[in-house]
Amino acid sequence: MSGVFEATEVIGHRGAGRGVVGGALENTPASFELAARTGADWIEIDVRRTADDRLVLFHNAALDDGRAIVELTEAQCRAEGLVGLEEGLAAIPPELGLDVDVKTVMEDGVDAASRRTLSLVLPFLRREAGRRRVFVCSFDPGLLLGVREGAPGVATAWMPYVRNPADTAIPGAVGLGCPIVAVDARALGLADDGPRPGRRALEYTVETAHRAGLELISWCPAPVDAARFAAAGMDAVVVDDVPGAVAALARPGGAGGAGGTE
Repeated sequence: MSGVFEATEVIGHRGAGRGVVGGALENTPASFELAARTGADWIEIDVRRTADDRLVLFHNAALDDGRAIVELTEAQCRAEGLVGLEEGLAAIPPELGLDVDVKTVMEDGVDAASRRTLSLVLPFLRREAGRRRVFVCSFDPGLLLGVREGAPGVATAWMPYVRNPADTAIPGAVGLGCPIVAVDARALGLADDGPRPGRRALEYTVETAHRAGLELISWCPAPVDAARFAAAGMDAVVVDDVPGAVAALARPGGAGGAGGTE
């Protein structure tokens, strides 16, 4: 099946991984550089809008002190160490794919259309799609539909909430017209999990997604689970341990040759 990914590819979660990895803070140029150097095929970034309609890279809705990102200006965000979207994109090598996790906010439901996160991010998506592989993932189905309309050259990934089972994720992605479905690794079953009634076999889940015309990715598997997922035919894994995942996928039975080794 042709699509966005080749074999099982490695996507660096927030760059080189959540938090601080190897001295590099997530969602910063230093983290992107580390992920690229250690073998990532793609970089995942988190995008949020600010009070003055700018876009910054940050995962959580608020800073640790409780101030919401959408209520802070870009300058205030930068003072707290956040990176602007433009700066972050410039730091990602064009040969790497770009996974944009767009974080919409409550205010997107009431503010003028021009101020909503979708409107602010679309120009960047259209530009990046002209120079690299790009897809957008989101928990917000409305955002994904808006990307389909406003940036038709950009693939979309339906990302149901944490631990949401593939049973609803796969038909949900089909219904939204997304070519990719992203499922939390814990929902698929980890290597040290016991049996769970009703959970389908990993191989069956991957095969069903492919029969539905979808590519299946999973976020935050450890290297041992990344290798299991790759062996089952999964298309990509979003990981916090880029070198560990690259090494695991390169071993026999782990979809060797993927994960930035080419």
